[in-house]
Amino acid sequence: MSNYPPGKTILCIDDDDGVLSYHRALLERRGYEVLTAASAREGLQIAEVRGVAAVIVDYHMPEMDGHEVATRIKRLRPQTSIVMVSSDDEIPEHVLNGVDAFIPKGEEASRLLLILSKICGGSASAFPESTKLSA
Repeated sequence: MSNYPPGKTILCIDDDDGVLSYHRALLERRGYEVLTAASAREGLQIAEVRGVAAVIVDYHMPEMDGHEVATRIKRLRPQTSIVMVSSDDEIPEHVLNGVDAFIPKGEEASRLLLILSKICGGSASAFPESTKLSA
C-alpha cells in the first residue's frame, strides 16, 4: 500500500531514460508517486493494472507513437488524463485532440507542474487554452 494521496500517481512513458529520471525527480519532489515505463508497451501494461491520475507520454517512440499510446489508454481508462510532450514544432491536430494537454519538450519545468496540479486537484478539463497547441 502506498502512502500517496489518491489522484497523485503519475505514469511517465518515454524511451529516453534521462527524460524519465528528470520527470521522476521533478514530480516526486512535489509529492507525486511516479511510475515509469521505458517503452510504449511497458506503459500500456502498467496502465492496465494501475489506476493513475495522469499519463505523461512522449510523442515519438520506436514501437508505437504517443498518439497510439494515448488512444489505447483512453479506451482502457477514459478518466485518465494524458499529457503529451514532444520536441516537434508541429503536432497534427488530430493528435492534439486526443490528449488533455501538450507541452513542448524544454518547457516541462514551467508548465508540467501547473497542468498536473489541475488534473490531480480537480477538473482535467480546466486547462488554460495555452496548454493546448493548434496545429
